[in-house]
Amino acid sequence: MDAVTTRSRFANLRTEEGQTLRMHYVEALPAPSKANGELVLLIHGFPQTCYQYRHVLTPLAQAGFHVVAPDYRGAGRTSRPRLGYDKATMAQDLLTLVREHLCFAAPVHLVGHDIGGMVAHAWAAQWPETLHSVVWGEACLPGSAFYERTKASIDKFHFIFHRLPDGLAERLVQGNEEAYLQQFFDRLIHNTDAITADDLAEYVGAYSQPDAMRAAMDIYRALPEDARWNIECKATLGKSKVPCLLLHGKQSDHDQEAMALGDQFYSQFSCDSVSESGHYVAEENPTGFVNALLRFGQVEQVDSASAR
Repeated sequence: MDAVTTRSRFANLRTEEGQTLRMHYVEALPAPSKANGELVLLIHGFPQTCYQYRHVLTPLAQAGFHVVAPDYRGAGRTSRPRLGYDKATMAQDLLTLVREHLCFAAPVHLVGHDIGGMVAHAWAAQWPETLHSVVWGEACLPGSAFYERTKASIDKFHFIFHRLPDGLAERLVQGNEEAYLQQFFDRLIHNTDAITADDLAEYVGAYSQPDAMRAAMDIYRALPEDARWNIECKATLGKSKVPCLLLHGKQSDHDQEAMALGDQFYSQFSCDSVSESGHYVAEENPTGFVNALLRFGQVEQVDSASAR
């Protein structure tokens, strides 16, 4: 099989605030004989980092794609500025990564999960001409009817808790990061073997770093602003014209909301689900996740041995 080159790298990005954001990312490069010249950008969610895509980097690269999975602003090994956690700004970070650091000028394939789905939508809404396609899911998109209906529900308790002011939320979690992150996986996972003790330790280590939980909470503190932005952007620009796939776990409650989300914000969209998966699709069923992306892109699918 043609070899894939995987590496961890950093980019120093100049932001709209005039600051430098040091962004960590992992990339997988296909063998030159397999390369199709297209880029896939994978955006993680909370309580995760780019590590969540560890099982899918290689099979996507084997299919010919240049694959990039960054730690978004505030997460993982990326720096944690005090401001800029609205999803439009976070999308701008990633556009800068692609255009100015990777020097990739062609349209890209964008994939987002959870918070990453919110960021992916902010990109697709602003700059549709820069995308071949957008795939996102497992995200309660701010401004959507789904968000308005469920943002205060007990299942979404963290949408309120994380927004507590004056650093209260992060102080309450400090020292209890493992128990706090564990409950997100316990509640939302279907394939309980998908997140091992080592995987949990990876995420706990990431969110136990100084200021890491503050940055994570600030992402949620920005949700009301994101809701206003999404509504205003649609009113001004209309539905996004980027071909969109709403992708969810079959055993997740988000699967029932995909059609309405797509219809509210996209002029051309389809919905798909990944079997034997709850919220953490790329980790619970990586083969199903990769094949859903390849089906959408009409690319030859992979076998389960590749997606591990």
